[in-house]
This record gives sequence, structure tokens and C-alpha cells, in this order.
Amino acid sequence: MTQPFMKQLGEVWRCANLYRTAQYAALGIGSYQDSYLLHICREPGIPQDRLAEVIYVNKSNVARQLASLEEMGFITRTPDPQDRRSLLVYPTQKATDALPAIRKVHRSWNEMVLEGFGEEERRLVADFARRLSENAKHAISGED
Repeated sequence: MTQPFMKQLGEVWRCANLYRTAQYAALGIGSYQDSYLLHICREPGIPQDRLAEVIYVNKSNVARQLASLEEMGFITRTPDPQDRRSLLVYPTQKATDALPAIRKVHRSWNEMVLEGFGEEERRLVADFARRLSENAKHAISGED
């Protein structure tokens, strides 16, 4: 049961990435960059290392993605006045302007993959997904 289940989750994830990448072509971002923009716009001035923690990506990948987003004009990074080793990440107007399109893509994808599901089934899927996420986070935290 576990093997096919994880395979199916992986397939959903990969299909979502393909869909989002195609939808974001006009914005010039990839499917992995939307979560960065959503978090940065939600919490302007988030420390770069904290961003890595909240989106569960290693720090070197975050640094690369942020460098790309900065080069494209979506974000700025400034040294933290309290800790010069830390960088604070801020959205630009370009990022703020992209938010409605990003949210629309997320809504569209959710509607497509939940097509044919009733309200109770949608609630159950959301609950199961939340519980899976909590279990996954617990598993990598190193806690028993």
C-alpha cells in the first residue's frame, strides 16, 4: 500500500509542477518559485534562513532561487541590521502584482484535481492532506 500511495502523491506533485510551470510562463517564473513569492509577500522582511525552514527547502536551494527571483526583479534582499550575516527578503511591486495570477493558478489546479469530489470528500481530502503534512514534518524534525 505505501509504495503505490507515495507513487501517486509523487505523480500529483509532478503534474502540478508541469501545470504551474506552463501557467507561469507569462510571469517568467517556475513552479518552484511560487511558494517563495507567496511566503515573502505574506511576510515581507522574512529572514532568508527562516524562509528555508517554512518551505522545507535546504538553504543552498533557497539562496539560488532567491538570487534568480532577485535578478528577475521579484524580490530584494538586504542585510539584517540586527545580524549582518542574515539577509531579509522583501517583495517588489512586481511580486505583489504577480500574486493574483499565482493564486488563480493554485485555485484552478485545486478545482481540476478535485473535480467530481463532493463537499464531504473535499473536506476529507483536505483533512487527510493536513494530517499527512503534519506527520511528514514530525518525521523530519527528528522527534520521536
